[in-house]
Amino acid sequence: MGRAPCCEKVGLKRGRWTAEEDQLLANYIAEHGEGSWRSLPKNAGLLRCGKSCRLRWINYLRADVKRGNISKEEEDIIIKLHATLGNR
Repeated sequence: MGRAPCCEKVGLKRGRWTAEEDQLLANYIAEHGEGSWRSLPKNAGLLRCGKSCRLRWINYLRADVKRGNISKEEEDIIIKLHATLGNR
């Protein structure tokens, strides 16, 4: 038995995302909002599975995703919290 697959893998694109795909995904989410990830690729015109679209949005394309090195203040907060809470 087992789990049902998240999507039909036939005809889906794998590997690196192109700038055009990123733009299609960002435009679709800006217009329709997040959610219903299973139907998003078909509606947005992407040849990706819904899980791939969701992960791309959450990890790379959202406006609030911070990139680059952490600041000195952020490092101080981490050290202070580690001293307080320890390893968990």
